[in-house]
Amino acid sequence: MHYTATQQKKRTNLFLVLSGIFISNALLAELIGVKIFSGEAVFGLPGAQLNILGNKLDFNLTAGVIIWPVVFITTDIINEYFGKEGVKKVSLLTVALILYAFLVITIVTGLPPAQFWLEVNSTDTQGNPFNIDFAFNSIYRQGLGIIIGSVTAFLISQFLDATVFHWLRRFTGSRKIWLRATGSTLVSQLIDSLVVLFIAFYFFGNWSLKQVLSVAAINYLYKFFVAIVLTPLLYLAHYLIDNYLGAREAEKLVEEAAVESEV
Repeated sequence: MHYTATQQKKRTNLFLVLSGIFISNALLAELIGVKIFSGEAVFGLPGAQLNILGNKLDFNLTAGVIIWPVVFITTDIINEYFGKEGVKKVSLLTVALILYAFLVITIVTGLPPAQFWLEVNSTDTQGNPFNIDFAFNSIYRQGLGIIIGSVTAFLISQFLDATVFHWLRRFTGSRKIWLRATGSTLVSQLIDSLVVLFIAFYFFGNWSLKQVLSVAAINYLYKFFVAIVLTPLLYLAHYLIDNYLGAREAEKLVEEAAVESEV
């Protein structure tokens, strides 16, 4: 399909903006994911102690889940306007940048600390002894199993999301954005929750399969809830993009993405 210079520029700008949002949030989620927080404590509630497969579990989640929903939404928007090929391109680039980030972190955390840096930061705010180099390394380093599990789960879930999204589009056409977007997210994140824990903590770690399934269930319950709650943002994004491109051009781009994704 032929685009004028202005249309092509808008299309390119849109892909760059969406890719930037996608990559920055995915990378940031990986980096902050080492912190585990209590979901119940955020609201001042006691632990849920849900009985899942015989395990009493609370909603203890990685900090990365706070911004990971942005990646869900951006995936669906890229899917809608640029098809499976667009999702594939940005996903592979994101994985390459995540691996690059971990390579840099590995190198940096291995550097010998300057003595004055250790001395200046030798105590915390209460005056307790504090090893800042140990803290820095503990925060930024992640085990090989977690990195491999995270990257593998990310790629599988992204490609699955793109496939399910366009499979649902065969039945919905241009209608029911919420169904194909939310439906594809719910399927892909179920697999993501299982794969990352299985590789990181069962294959490379010492968790039992029962533990993996239990914790995956807690993670998926959160993702399920968030996917439903954030659906209105998807419509807002479509509204803004359609206004930016123009309704007619936006429709052309969506139809082109749908056709190319069927190939």
